[in-house]
Amino acid sequence: MVKICNRIIEYSFYCLFLLVPWAFWKDTSELFEMNKMWLTWIIAIFIGMAWIIKMILQKKISFRRTPLDIPIALFLSFQIISTIFSMDTHVSFWGYYSRFNGGLLSTFTYIFLYYAFLGNFQTNAVTMVKRILSLSLISGLVVALWGLPSHFGYDPTCLVFRGTFDVSCWTGDFIPKVRIFSSLGQADWLGAYLAILLPISLTYIVLNQKLWLTIPLTALFYLDLLYTRSRSGFVGIWIALIFFAVAYFWSQRKRIKSFLSIDTIKSPLSLSILSLLLITFFIGTPIAQLDVFTFGGISQHFQSVQAPKISTKSTASPTPTPAPVYSGGTESGDIRAFVWTGAINTWKSSPIFGTGVETFAFDYYKFKPAGQNMTSEWDYLYNKAHNEYLNYLATTGIVGLGTYLSMIFIFLWLFVKYYLSTIKKNVFDANHLVINIALVASYISILVTDSVGFSVVITNIYLFMIPAFVLVLMQQETKTTQPQVTNKAMKIETGTSVWQWTPIFFVVLIAYFLLTGLIRFWQADVAYALGYNLDQAQEYQQAYPNLQKAVQLRGSEPVFKDELSLNDAIIATELISQKTDDPNTKQQAVNLASSLAQEAINTNNEIVSEYPNNVVFWKTRVRLFYVLSQVDSRYLPRALDAIEKASLLAPNDARILYNLGVLYGQNNNINQGISALEKTISVKPDYLDAYYGLGLFYHQKALDKNGNVVDPGLQKKAVEQMQYILNNLSPKNPGALKSLADWGVK
Repeated sequence: MVKICNRIIEYSFYCLFLLVPWAFWKDTSELFEMNKMWLTWIIAIFIGMAWIIKMILQKKISFRRTPLDIPIALFLSFQIISTIFSMDTHVSFWGYYSRFNGGLLSTFTYIFLYYAFLGNFQTNAVTMVKRILSLSLISGLVVALWGLPSHFGYDPTCLVFRGTFDVSCWTGDFIPKVRIFSSLGQADWLGAYLAILLPISLTYIVLNQKLWLTIPLTALFYLDLLYTRSRSGFVGIWIALIFFAVAYFWSQRKRIKSFLSIDTIKSPLSLSILSLLLITFFIGTPIAQLDVFTFGGISQHFQSVQAPKISTKSTASPTPTPAPVYSGGTESGDIRAFVWTGAINTWKSSPIFGTGVETFAFDYYKFKPAGQNMTSEWDYLYNKAHNEYLNYLATTGIVGLGTYLSMIFIFLWLFVKYYLSTIKKNVFDANHLVINIALVASYISILVTDSVGFSVVITNIYLFMIPAFVLVLMQQETKTTQPQVTNKAMKIETGTSVWQWTPIFFVVLIAYFLLTGLIRFWQADVAYALGYNLDQAQEYQQAYPNLQKAVQLRGSEPVFKDELSLNDAIIATELISQKTDDPNTKQQAVNLASSLAQEAINTNNEIVSEYPNNVVFWKTRVRLFYVLSQVDSRYLPRALDAIEKASLLAPNDARILYNLGVLYGQNNNINQGISALEKTISVKPDYLDAYYGLGLFYHQKALDKNGNVVDPGLQKKAVEQMQYILNNLSPKNPGALKSLADWGVK
C-alpha cells in the first residue's frame, strides 16, 4: 500500500504542473483563477491524504529539513498573526473572493506542497524534477497553442463556450486580438507564466536534447509572450535570459577562450537568444521606447519621412501606427503610481502586521489618492496593489514583507554559494548545473513580473516549488528527520495493523469531507454566478432561486448573501409596484414583498455587522435601501446612513461622494448635498453628473416657495455649472441645455 501512496503523490504532482495552467470553466463567477485554485486544493488534499497514510504505514514521520525552514516558518507564522488580527478574517483566510490566491489557505497549500515534494522523493527526486519540468513544457505547449489563434481573431475558448470560432465571447475589456491571454485569463498572467517556461525550454537546447521539439517550442513561447503585450513579462524574461547567459558562460569559462569567442557565439544558448532577438525585431515589443528599433518602428519612421514627398495635397495620408499596448484609457504606469502611493499610505496605517492578509481591496479605499479619479480606472476596485511586495507590505506589514523577502534572498544566496563553490572546484554535474541556472532564471522572472503585477495560482506554485527543485539538484537538503518516539508517546510505532487502519480510516474520512466541502463550494459558486448574471440582466425573479441555492450550499460566504439581499429588495419593490384589480392578489403580493424586504434587511444587517470594514457591502446596503425607498420613502434615511458610513471608509471615492450628495438632497438637506457635490468635483474635476447635480441644487436653493429666484448669486452658480458642462465636458449635453432653457438662459 505504501507503493500506492507513492504513486498517488507522484502523479498528483504531475497533475499539478500539467493541468493547473489549463483549468478554467465558463459557469463559475471567475473563469480562470478560481478553478485553478480549486484544482490545486484538490490535488493537495490527495497528496496530504497519501502522505499521512504512508507515514502511518511506515511508522515514521517523513519530513525533510531544508535551509529555508526558518524563513518559511517565520513567514507562515506572521501570515497567521496577520490573519488573526485582520480587518476581515474571512477574506484573510480564504483570499479575496473569486481569486482566492494569496489568502492564508492558499499560502499554506503552497508551503505544504514544497515540503510534500521534499519529504516523499528521496531516492528519485532528481528524476521527478526532470519529469515535472518536461510536463511543464507540455502544459505550456497546450496553453501557447490555445492562445495563439486568438491574436488573429480565432479563439478556441469562444468555440468551446459559444460554438463560434472567433473572439465575440469576450467583452471590450478583453480583446485577444490586442493582447492574448489563453487559459490564464489575463495577458500579464500569461506573460509571467511563459517567462517561467522559457528558461526551462532553453535548457533542453543548451543540453542538445530533443532539439526538433524544444527549438520551435521556445520560439512559440516567446512569440506568445510578445503577443500578450505584457511589459512585465517582456522585461522579466530578458532579465532572466541575461542572468541565464552570464551564469552559464561563466561556469564554462575554463572551456572557452572568452565571452566573445566564436565558440561562445556559436553555442546553442547564444544562437537561441539571437533568434529571440530576431523574432522581437519583426514582431515588435510592448515597450514603445524600444519599438522604434524594430522592423515596424523603422518602417513607420521612413514612411513618415517620405509621406510629404509623395503627396502634394494639403492633407497627408494617415501613417500606420503600431498596435497599442492596451485597448485604451490611462497609461498603466500612471495608474500604478496612484495605486502604489495608496498602498504605502495603507501600510503606514498598520505598519507592523498590516491590515490583514488579502484585505487590500477594502483598506485601500481609505487611502486612495484623489488623483486616481482622473484616470480611466477611477471607479475600479483594486483587490491587489499591482506590486506583490507592496501588497505584502500593506496587508501583512513590515514583518510580513520582511519574512517573504527573507525566503527569496536566502534561497538566492544558497544558489550563489553553491554556484560559486562548484565552479571553483570544477567538480559538478554539468546537466544539473544548467537546469539549476535555468530554474533560478525562471524564479527571477517571477520576482520581476511580481514587481509591477501580482502573483496568481500558477506563478505562486512555481515560486514555492522551484526552490524545492533546486535544493534537490544541489543536494543541499539535510537527511530525513526521524525522531525517536517512545511507545508511550506514540503507540502507533509498535501498534498492530488494527491501530494503523483506524487512523487511516479517519484520514480518508477527513479527506472526503474536505473534497466534498470544496465541491459544494464550487457548486454554490456556479449557482451564484448564474444568479449574479441574471441580476445584471435584470431577470431578478429567475436569479432568486439560484442565489438561494448558493446560500443554502455555502451559507458562510458573505458574497452570496450580499447579492441575495439586493435581489430580495428589488423583487420586493417589483411585487409592490405590480398593478392588479384583484385585491386578494394585491394583498398576497404585498405580504410576499414585505417578507422579502425584511429578509433583505436582516441578511444585510448580518453582513455589515460581521464585516463592518467591507465598503463593498456598505455600497450594497445603500442600493438596497434606495431601492426599497422607491416604494416606501421611510427607507431613504437608512440609505443615507449607509452612504455616510461608506464615505468614511472611502473618503476619496468620487462615486460614493456623488451618491452621498444626491441622497442628502433627496433627504431635503440641500446644504449638505451641495457640500458633498463640491467635494466630489474637487476630487474628480471632470465628473459631469456632479456638476449637473450641483447646478440643480444651487438652482433649487436660489428659489423661494413660489419658485421665484431670490438669491441671484446661487442662481448664477447654477448657470455656471451647466455652462461648464457645455464648454468643457459635453457640448451638446441635453440635461444642461434643457436646464438653461427652463431657467430662461440663452
